Amino acid sequence: MLTSKQLMELTGISRATLNNYVALGILPSPVVKTPDSGEGRATRLGYFPNEAQERVSKVQEMKKDGVSIADIASQFAPKSRKSHPLEDEEAGSASSSTIGRKPSQGREPSSRFTVELTLDNFPGPAYMVDNNFDLMWWNDEAVKSVFGDRKEISGDLQTRNLLGLLVEFFDGSNHQEVIEILQPHLAAAKKRLSKSSLSKIYAPLGGEMLSLIESLYQGARCIEKEAIVHFPATLKDKKGNDAPYDLYICFYREGVFFTYNPVEKDDNYLLRFLAQRNQVIRELLRKRKPYLSHVAVMVADLQNSVRLCSELPAEEYFNLINDIWQESDPIYRKYYGTHGKHAGDGMVYYFFPQPDCNYVLNAVRCAIELQEMMKKITQKWQIKKGWFNELQLNIGLNEGQEWFGTYHAGAHVEFTVLGETVNYASRISDFARDGSTWITKGMLTQVSSENRVSINYGIPRQYDEHDHIFIKDTYANVGSILDTDNPMNPKFRDIEMISVTQIRGISDFDLKE
Repeated sequence: MLTSKQLMELTGISRATLNNYVALGILPSPVVKTPDSGEGRATRLGYFPNEAQERVSKVQEMKKDGVSIADIASQFAPKSRKSHPLEDEEAGSASSSTIGRKPSQGREPSSRFTVELTLDNFPGPAYMVDNNFDLMWWNDEAVKSVFGDRKEISGDLQTRNLLGLLVEFFDGSNHQEVIEILQPHLAAAKKRLSKSSLSKIYAPLGGEMLSLIESLYQGARCIEKEAIVHFPATLKDKKGNDAPYDLYICFYREGVFFTYNPVEKDDNYLLRFLAQRNQVIRELLRKRKPYLSHVAVMVADLQNSVRLCSELPAEEYFNLINDIWQESDPIYRKYYGTHGKHAGDGMVYYFFPQPDCNYVLNAVRCAIELQEMMKKITQKWQIKKGWFNELQLNIGLNEGQEWFGTYHAGAHVEFTVLGETVNYASRISDFARDGSTWITKGMLTQVSSENRVSINYGIPRQYDEHDHIFIKDTYANVGSILDTDNPMNPKFRDIEMISVTQIRGISDFDLKE
């Protein structure tokens, strides 16, 4: 007979995968007995029949041929569990568990599952992270079983990093437990984070833990185009015993969703729910927890929109606004902009920290591309209408640390940032004229000096009655730029002491991320 350790060494599978094969009925339950002499200091070991090695090799061949783990289980143990459409992705698991667990003789229907399954009645822990792996949403089961039983998780996004919470919860556990809980999460992180970004985010964890994370990241299997992947996992039950779970990981543009289903529970309803990707992400975004985060805010308003609205037939005015929105949408997506609430036909977008790019630079680049876009739309409408009107977006940029959350109006969800950051960006957009882009000094100085030299910024100054000169690499208070004779200028008193500068272009080829 083979010990569990020998079987793992001969086949190359992990302990968690071995446990999962036993739970699925692919392998028989091991015989647990006192080990023979010379087999280490363990007082009890699990023994498998010699043919178990051949069985595992056969399973590995079938998986290479594209056979799902559910179909494999049905062949070797027809009554072990119901089939499901997801392929087992054997790249890791949660904590180690006892080998002597009896195989499941069928998956129990979950009384908590209904056709109307929602995030509120998931059978196990579930949580979503953004692309920096900071928590956006989680349920109570996740707090108890995955992050540690704590009263609350801070609203500060910097303290809500998933890997940091996992390391904190499993601190003091044996080395193998830490590895097995981190492996599936790092496999998911490898799809979204570069190694340099990972190292930058987790540098505060210290040398030994950082080295472990980087090593596991390096060895993790690459998840390529799969939208949903599966891992075997083990969590503690209410009595503190190891319990097997199926961990499903779903990838969305907005982040990554993790949900655990007990192995003995029927997962058909869960899989059907996860297959409805648009519905799932809408519900996740609707339920995301408010959080405190650094954010760059862009407010863009169409100059003379009231006059244009009065001059154009209603149908043509709506066509013009739709043209602007449709052409700008891929630009915002390119730079990870999140649409926010704005009155009228203007635009508000939020740019949050990203793992592999600078969010402030994203906002600046986006503004420059929007101005180029407006030149093309102007040409199109000048030809269409035979007019000489210039269509111009006046853009205000500001950065700060604010609370980000959602407003719900029926099925509609609006994202919003609370605080002065967005208010000042809006006022700066009002201050900008003739299709210009203005940014606060506080925001622009967050760009590194070596990248800032690639940005063409400065203050236009009038040197005679008709001409202006552009003084590069300078800032000025809003109040010192205003025309004191203009009766509209008193409305800018709340921002007159803010230091700003105008951005006219950027040399992307000189930038260093």
